[in-house]
Amino acid sequence: MFAKSALTLLAAAQLAIPLGKPRLIEQPRAPIDSAGPRWAVACDGSTDPNKPAPPVRIHANSYLVGTCGISSILIVGDQGDILIDGAAEQDAQLIADNIRALGYRIQDVRYILASHEHYDHVGGVAKLQQMSGAQVVTSAPAAKVLSSGVPATDDPQFGIVKPFPPAEVGRTVGDGGEVRLGNLMVTAVTTPGHAAGSLSWRWVSCDGGVCRTIVYADILAPVSNNTYRFSDHPAVVAALRSSIAKIAASPCEILLTPTPSASQLPERLALGKALLDPGACENYAAARTKDLDERLAKETAGPAPPPKP
Repeated sequence: MFAKSALTLLAAAQLAIPLGKPRLIEQPRAPIDSAGPRWAVACDGSTDPNKPAPPVRIHANSYLVGTCGISSILIVGDQGDILIDGAAEQDAQLIADNIRALGYRIQDVRYILASHEHYDHVGGVAKLQQMSGAQVVTSAPAAKVLSSGVPATDDPQFGIVKPFPPAEVGRTVGDGGEVRLGNLMVTAVTTPGHAAGSLSWRWVSCDGGVCRTIVYADILAPVSNNTYRFSDHPAVVAALRSSIAKIAASPCEILLTPTPSASQLPERLALGKALLDPGACENYAAARTKDLDERLAKETAGPAPPPKP
């Protein structure tokens, strides 16, 4: 009886011995439910383009790594990473630090994509390119500006936009152009108007079986210096309307923009919830159409008459 009981206890003890170490399940880095509200607290409603902000996981392998006022997006792949936009020159180090804070390496960034050729969005590209050795990809019109660092004279914001350190452009893409890297594919959408070389970017990020189409829609607002009149440039107006229509028609489940506030990202991050919104691109396009219509109406109306004595 004793022998039988001893054997039973020994068998139970043997069954309790684990067969090797249990597999570790990697936890999400900077998950939106905690990092989103942390981003909102750090920025505290500020749209300062140079104010530091912590990184946030947007969905799956896509991360926000820019400042409070300017977006920069990291897409992580199995054969290297893709970075979209580099903010201003003084923000390049902050972007690199955010990438490292996530546990990734700036040296693994293989491509840097540009939205448009203004210093506050691409001024840091040259430094980030030096840090990473990445190839810069942009549109043909933007390539001229990025390669020289000198703003285009026909830019609606000429005289306001500043020069910046030039970067080496390795490739230009047109509408529908694809940037492929291992398991990553990012598609270019030409959206000129805010600047001649404006590009929007679209890709799919998958978290397990949950895949989302993400659109990084460029700025489509009619912003200019004090003397520029969009009504005097019908080709630019037509380009803006066409660009807005492209974004409205694009597959889109998560919307991001070069300035976070343009897509209400600060408010959405503060909630700490998934950013899924299938109507976001259509709503963004409708808001930009309103901006353009109001700007043209204001130009047509002209200056208000002086008050009567």
